[in-house]
Amino acid sequence: MLPGLFGVWLLFFAGYEASALKMETIWVLFLSLVPVYTRGQGAYAPSQAQIIHAGQACVVKEDNISERVYTIREGDTLVLQCLVTGHPRPQVRWTKTAGSASDKFQETSVFNETFRIEKIQRLQGGRYYCKAENGVGSPAIKSIRVDVQYLDEPLLTVHQTISDVRGSFYQEKTVFLRCTINSNPPARFIWKRGLETLSHSQDNGVDIYEPLYTQGETKVLKLKNLRPQDYASYTCQVSVRNVCGIPDKSITFELTNTTAPPALKLSVNETLVVNPGDNVTIQCSLTGGDPLPQVIWSHSPSPMPHNSLVQKGKLTIWGIRVEDSGYYNCTAINNVGNPAKKTVNLLVRSMRNATFQITPDVIKESETIQLGQDLKLSCHVDAVPQEKVFYFWYKNGKLVKFSDRLVGIRNDPELPSVTSSLEIIDLRFTDYGTYLCVASFQGAPIPDLSVEVNISSETVPPTIMVPKGQSAVTVREGSRAELQCEVRGKPKPPIIWSRVDKEAPMPSGAATVETSDGRLHLESVTREMSGTYKCQTARYNGFNIRPREALVQLNVQFPPVVEPVSLDIRQALGRRVTFRCTMLKGSPMKVATAVWRINGSLLTVPPVEQQEHSEYKVDNVSRETSGNYECSISNDVGVATCLFQVSAKAYNPEFYYDTPNPIRKQSKNYSYILQWTQKDPDAVDPVLSYRLDLQQLNHRPLPPKYIPVKKIEKGMLLEHILTDLKVPHSYEVRLTPLTRFGAGDMATRIIRYIEPLSSPNPIDNTCHFEDEKICGYMQDTTDNFDWIRQSSLTYDPKRTANTGPTLDLSGTQEGYYMFIEASKPRVKGDKARLISPVYNITAKFCVSYYYHMYGKHIGFLNLWVHVKNKQPTLALSLSGNRGNTWQQAHVPINPAGPFQIIFEGVCGTGFEGDIGLDDVTLKRGECPRKPIVPNKAVALPGNSALTLQKSSLCGLLPFFLYVLLR
Repeated sequence: MLPGLFGVWLLFFAGYEASALKMETIWVLFLSLVPVYTRGQGAYAPSQAQIIHAGQACVVKEDNISERVYTIREGDTLVLQCLVTGHPRPQVRWTKTAGSASDKFQETSVFNETFRIEKIQRLQGGRYYCKAENGVGSPAIKSIRVDVQYLDEPLLTVHQTISDVRGSFYQEKTVFLRCTINSNPPARFIWKRGLETLSHSQDNGVDIYEPLYTQGETKVLKLKNLRPQDYASYTCQVSVRNVCGIPDKSITFELTNTTAPPALKLSVNETLVVNPGDNVTIQCSLTGGDPLPQVIWSHSPSPMPHNSLVQKGKLTIWGIRVEDSGYYNCTAINNVGNPAKKTVNLLVRSMRNATFQITPDVIKESETIQLGQDLKLSCHVDAVPQEKVFYFWYKNGKLVKFSDRLVGIRNDPELPSVTSSLEIIDLRFTDYGTYLCVASFQGAPIPDLSVEVNISSETVPPTIMVPKGQSAVTVREGSRAELQCEVRGKPKPPIIWSRVDKEAPMPSGAATVETSDGRLHLESVTREMSGTYKCQTARYNGFNIRPREALVQLNVQFPPVVEPVSLDIRQALGRRVTFRCTMLKGSPMKVATAVWRINGSLLTVPPVEQQEHSEYKVDNVSRETSGNYECSISNDVGVATCLFQVSAKAYNPEFYYDTPNPIRKQSKNYSYILQWTQKDPDAVDPVLSYRLDLQQLNHRPLPPKYIPVKKIEKGMLLEHILTDLKVPHSYEVRLTPLTRFGAGDMATRIIRYIEPLSSPNPIDNTCHFEDEKICGYMQDTTDNFDWIRQSSLTYDPKRTANTGPTLDLSGTQEGYYMFIEASKPRVKGDKARLISPVYNITAKFCVSYYYHMYGKHIGFLNLWVHVKNKQPTLALSLSGNRGNTWQQAHVPINPAGPFQIIFEGVCGTGFEGDIGLDDVTLKRGECPRKPIVPNKAVALPGNSALTLQKSSLCGLLPFFLYVLLR
């Protein structure tokens, strides 16, 4: 299994010897080393991703299921980076879940390797996902949970109860001081009386507890049977133990024998009716409360009107308007007991919208006016206050005298509230005439409203119809449309328009639209307005009978929608190509004309029957037939265009960003191994060479170079060594493929100098794992789980006891180390592998490292050496409980070529099997003498000897092992 698991790492060794050879021999060596590049996917590799953090993180920790948690203080800057590998270069997309529904970020995406939030807020906490995708294999998705830490100001409220004791001979007074806080993580509460810290059940008069069913975090200090010494200053101090540097906060309350909740009274009644234009004053006075309460005025459902002023509890509104009506609330707060609240329902007199209804005899289910049957006339106005409206009925200018046949109903129960009706019993010819209904606020300066109803033999119910030729209206998008329904009858009622075939409002946004003349006007119609519209008679200002209705169809014509809008077509010279422009949508859905052009010049196309697409064929792709082809499709309403960019030029090169150790330093100069693949090389004629343009940033470009190549296959990794680059400057590289057609698409990248580490130095070269890049070590993607980097400050306090280290080798809380977590979901035999960078040198080395193997379920810690083009070899295997201490191992190795070392942690039989790793050193030469042999060890075959000795913190020269990731 091991060769299969590690075989992917062979790719890192490709092309290293080429730096010492001439260009004409590069490909021979390259193909001999990596024959897989010439077939299949070659250098193409699926995306891999890793999230690292920057910015102002308090701590990044791993929990027992290897979940990464990024802790940050509210208001600080969040910076997450998604480090990716894979070829072609993956595109990165950040998304978020598990946040507040009001947070809109989860509905959008950020396409950038670095994600940043300035002044992060608590609602922006949650899980952030980095998705890396390059079209090869499945996307790589990594996540990290962001935990935003905060501590709000505490709120202290006081509640008092008085109870009778022993038959009311005396009373007991109990005080509850409630301290509430919103925080993350949960806060710790400390209660103080003066300078004295109080504790639960400190004496019979003090009780501290956490109530149930409260919002936020709450602690209550209960003072039972209040005593003289209980009148004092009380402080609630809250703390999150200085997490993220958040300081403690506190609030103090002075409890006295006069402490009391607020009380209020108003200068007006709970309902106040005023006239428009009046100046209104309402006084809200305090009648109790200690400490002195704060008085606040508010208005619902809208904010306080701009023509209002509040001064010391007095509310004044100048020139009050109808829209200023509503509930005005006066609230007094002093955090003792419940807030005191008084509400005034302020009504501004108004009348509008007078309507009438004619209701034929309901008992006889009649829809017409007939002599000898009953008839009811009704009148209604929308008024404030509604119940204060008075109605008066007149006939032919004279006040109606009610009788047994003429019955007045002030509040008709069959109609809307406060509707006046005049019921005529056994209608006679003498009852015909003009009736007038007048609505009035008696004694108020509000103008009366009236509505007139004519009753005669000509008063007939309405009919409705669509004029001839108007049942279907066709207009063009963006123009004006008029839908029409004709109403006949006397009186003519209003017409109500609505949509029939779509669950959508009218274009105005309302569910219905009323028109007086039956005409519905629509401005700037869109295709979404197409559909069936219904017109129907209203049941007011006319007969109160079943509505009459009709339907009108609106057809909105719009220009075609085509695909493809733009298409890049690459073909080799001499090949044949066919373009098709298809109409996806349009009204009418038919191609009227199709015009083809190349580079603006008209082309001749044979006429064809009208259909939903148009085609054009090029029999022979050449320089003359290459260019921009346009197909303009019309449906007699508008035109849409398909664009085809046809050429035989090659696609762009795809730079390879995962070259191991591409930099070679030579004194003041350096060289760079530039690698790339050719995108879709078989689409056009073979690439003959590449033009290389090199330019030091902010300098003039150097003369171009030409790199000849032989036949290129998809996925083949090409290579060129850039030499004589100046340390430490960066360069822009432009690479252009050349075919017999000419220059293809250019690719550009920036080469940045980073101090290389191509081989171990003669001195100690120790990795302490203090940096997130962990010295260039990588997690194996073919194992069962990953190694975790952590320190004493970041480890989960709930992790398994009696196993694993709590401090790194240095013994400091800030020091980092690598470890494997053996708790669920891990099972026996699960493996985690940590793979070093490639060391491109052949010599004798000593691998030294510190391990921590403490716990009754310890499995194995294996060290493997992987030499290029060979199977990994086991250099050392340690197992079993070795005590709660760091111990050091020295392992001699003698690799016969470029190599990597691999640390493999294997889970044991249970959860007490955590293993730690720290301070890995790779030193040229022999290992130290005087070995201490471990319990179980496997040495390399041959003359390599295994040596171990106890840990020593003295004499180590720290030098971080660094590897170039780009």
